[in-house]
Amino acid sequence: MLIARACRFGGRARSCVVNPLACFFTSPSMAKSKFEYVRSFETDDSCLRNCYIVVRLDGRNFHKFSEQHKFTKPNDSRALGLMSRSARSVMAEMEDIIIAYGQSDEFSFAFKRTSNLFKRRASKLMTHVASQFSSSYVFYWKEFFGEQPLLYPPSFDGRVVLYPSNRNLRDYLSWRQADCHINNLYNTVFWTLVQRGGLTTTQAEDRLKGTLAADKNEILFSEFDINYNNESAIHRKGTILIWEKRDETVTKRVKLPNEEEKEVPVTRSRRRVQDHHCDIIGDQFWEEHPDILEDDNC
Repeated sequence: MLIARACRFGGRARSCVVNPLACFFTSPSMAKSKFEYVRSFETDDSCLRNCYIVVRLDGRNFHKFSEQHKFTKPNDSRALGLMSRSARSVMAEMEDIIIAYGQSDEFSFAFKRTSNLFKRRASKLMTHVASQFSSSYVFYWKEFFGEQPLLYPPSFDGRVVLYPSNRNLRDYLSWRQADCHINNLYNTVFWTLVQRGGLTTTQAEDRLKGTLAADKNEILFSEFDINYNNESAIHRKGTILIWEKRDETVTKRVKLPNEEEKEVPVTRSRRRVQDHHCDIIGDQFWEEHPDILEDDNC
């Protein structure tokens, strides 16, 4: 759109035509300024090539957050479901993520070794994952907690770690799953002593000081008739998210030679994020899903 306005030439006012878009678009040479030198203060945080990039998020002050939102102890299925839903949202946005693992208030995302997303800049990857996860946690809150209000926004801190080999990445994920087992066994016994054993939290903590895994299992079984191995796998093993192909059948209307229309089933193969709650320390999971890891010789 062209706009007529008064312009002054040689002391005389005359009518001229102005293109308003010229006020907003300038040539590259005009975009430069004496202040551009400040870009030299930026650091190069590109991740080393041929390494898996892992972004791990942890809930900040989630002990307080869970108390104020009255999470069920020792495990709140709503909260765990919301964490997994938020992680799915991250994977849908960044398909270079080959596997994600979560437990309690943390989630780890492993990018394929050959990924060039955001030019492998650690700050870009970490902030994108953290912001997508946090916003999804708020966005999907009602889907899991219904009318229970979200009292204040949750936050998650993040870090980026590089793992050069398949063994390194597997050991990292094994470490997180072992941590899940240790924490969940302790919490299960602790809250059973409080909720069913009548102990205070201080008394339960004192009772468990110095105990080993076998001692905790014995307390559950002998005093409360609970076999820890029968507890939900999502609590004992955590949640693994991976891409898998699934056949989907939809109905499609096609036109026949005689110009009649007919509904026919059409099957398509699509990649979907699937969840698993199983052991990833042993070899079975990796043998069943050989496409997750890339060739170490690449």
